Amino acid sequence: MDAASQYALAYALTTSAGVRAVLALAGVAIAVHFNFFHPPHEFAWLAKPLVMWILIGIGAIEVFADKIPVVDHTLHFVQIAIKPAAAAILVGGSVHAQSNEALIGLMVLGGLNALGIHAAVATLRGASTVTTGGIGNPIVSVVEDTGAIASIFIAIFAPIAAAILAVIFTVLLILLARSAYRRVRPAK
Repeated sequence: MDAASQYALAYALTTSAGVRAVLALAGVAIAVHFNFFHPPHEFAWLAKPLVMWILIGIGAIEVFADKIPVVDHTLHFVQIAIKPAAAAILVGGSVHAQSNEALIGLMVLGGLNALGIHAAVATLRGASTVTTGGIGNPIVSVVEDTGAIASIFIAIFAPIAAAILAVIFTVLLILLARSAYRRVRPAK
């Protein structure tokens, strides 16, 4: 995979991690396990079957827990730390950087990207909670799951296209989050 594809893959995956962190890691572990791409040797542990199955199990828990009222908000709070960490691992597992310093910088940027996406998603989730009393949250969660799974799949097989879609998603997400914030904030 050429450098542009590696960076595109990393960006698309960190954007997905901002929505579903462990699901993105599980998707990469599956792809690496089945030789769809090869991580740098420091991240070869992603290909181990035990790691893959653990990530798949935790990813399934992540998906199902997000459908349960109150648990979903707790999960979003905990993921303030998990999503940037997962994104950093995703960058490390997809980019063959020229130096450790460059890789660390890219991992930090990936973590910040995931954190920004998480903030926008959490804003939309908060707006859903306020406007529907939480009843709409499982529907929002299914949309998030579908988008995350699709973007992980596209990222692995068409990284440049996935990065372009991730940029479009990010812009739309920011616009939706701003609109949701304006609707639910108290009038002055």
